[in-house]
Amino acid sequence: MSGHSPLPPKALIGMVHVAALPGTPRHRLPMPSIVDQAVSEATLLATSGFDAVLIENMHDLPYLNRQVGPEITAAMTAVACALRRAVSVPIGIQVLAGANREALSVALAAGLQFIRAEGFVFAHIADEGWMDADAAALLRFRRMIGAEPVAVLADIKKKHSSHAVTADVSLAETAHAAEFFGADAVVVTGVATGQATSPGDAAEAKRATRLPVFAGSGTTPENLESLWPHADGFIVGSWLKESGRWDRPLDPERVAATVEAVRRLREGGV
Repeated sequence: MSGHSPLPPKALIGMVHVAALPGTPRHRLPMPSIVDQAVSEATLLATSGFDAVLIENMHDLPYLNRQVGPEITAAMTAVACALRRAVSVPIGIQVLAGANREALSVALAAGLQFIRAEGFVFAHIADEGWMDADAAALLRFRRMIGAEPVAVLADIKKKHSSHAVTADVSLAETAHAAEFFGADAVVVTGVATGQATSPGDAAEAKRATRLPVFAGSGTTPENLESLWPHADGFIVGSWLKESGRWDRPLDPERVAATVEAVRRLREGGV
């Protein structure tokens, strides 16, 4: 990464989709149960051989645009601190939607290693509406609170978004801009959650930047080999769940199959 790397080469990162938090429309569980559920999933991923975990408030639908309340930041901090005590692998956080400063704050408080940031460079239309780029404000905030050790993995041309306004800016140019503006890595995705990242897109980003490139959606044991030469890491979520649905519990057999697929590729030197 540009300044520091909390993750090993070809890192396998497993998603922990935190249950709906207080104040959100789908909130049902008390906080202790939310924390316990997240700890259980993170522990399964870590003990199965994942290199890192990434927590996300995925169930907080519909998402707010950049601004989440203190109840969300506090709840995610409680979850993050519990995970930090439970597992020794690197932990990252994303706070939806685009609440990158809140994610940095949680990461600093809980001792996490990285955040996943959407809307880092170039504006776009997200599900939540217009989202301006925030690299300048975010990295100034990181410096102000003393969170420089927390790496920023920046989505480029991210899923669930329209990029018509930047149609004349290629994926390669976006990756280069993320590096120029101080990201520590870039994340390339398919068009939606669970939709595979194109090997061609990952390769295009890889050619355009010296930063690590992560495949951020749709990775499975079946398509992993095609992505392997072009990506430095893999963020896996939906496929690990029962029936491959992001809103279901983790399936231990799918978790094990993903770890085994990575092991074979590492040992094969692909």
